[in-house]
Amino acid sequence: MKIIRINEEDKLVLKKKHPCGTDIFTVKRLGSDIRIICDGCGRDLTLKREQLEKAVKKIL
Repeated sequence: MKIIRINEEDKLVLKKKHPCGTDIFTVKRLGSDIRIICDGCGRDLTLKREQLEKAVKKIL
């Protein structure tokens, strides 16, 4: 499995859209759990690193 380099304030495009309709998220906190915030509605999500790496389509 390839490890993705993610930094704070990176914009991520995920494979699935958020219920608000956008698929772009901003990284706010790093660690074994990563906190991301939806750019559409402002909702914050905390995901495990492995789960997020599988969901990322590309980094802007």
